[in-house]
Amino acid sequence: MNPTITAFETSPDRGRGFARDMPVRWALEEVRAPYDVRLVSFEAMKQPAHLTQQPFGQIPSYEAGELSLFESGAIVLHVAERFGGLLPEDANARSRAIAWMFSAVATVEPPIVAREQAILTERDKPWHAERLPLLDARIATRLKSLSDRLGDADWLDGEFSAGDLMMVSTLRRPAAAEALKGFANLAAYVARAEARSAFKKAFAAQRAVWEAGNPHG
Repeated sequence: MNPTITAFETSPDRGRGFARDMPVRWALEEVRAPYDVRLVSFEAMKQPAHLTQQPFGQIPSYEAGELSLFESGAIVLHVAERFGGLLPEDANARSRAIAWMFSAVATVEPPIVAREQAILTERDKPWHAERLPLLDARIATRLKSLSDRLGDADWLDGEFSAGDLMMVSTLRRPAAAEALKGFANLAAYVARAEARSAFKKAFAAQRAVWEAGNPHG
């Protein structure tokens, strides 16, 4: 039986590949594992049936036999460990790849998401104009460190891994796009990842959901 993931029935990202099911789809495509998708509405996400799988009422969740998981990073790690191909065989390199996965969501992503939230929910607040430059500076600091570490390498640590998948998923977020213009190697890094056939398949699959529900754009 194929694993089943949940995704937005109507994604707020308008089919741009930013929703949290995207890295899970991408990981499954990288390891060439067939999977099914169950689309959920915002109302259904808050119902007991979904909350038993995702206690915070979000997407994605992942079901495979008796296993039920939530959190995109945890699901990607499971996929990488279960199917192979996204984590190195060498134990030390494997640990480093996992460390990059954690750094993507715990170190690089927080100021990026904070800026997105500031734009969405704090635009009418008196501190908004002063807060944005602070968030931009925090993003730039993280990206500078990441850029220095990547240098002219194709990937973060040897071959493409789940660490790159999660890091690129973070760097693709809208609030990072403008900041990436100041880091040519990071912009090229993202472009390299987006050129992978597995990414293209995952993006097309997610985009198709939006297009099916919005045939006129």
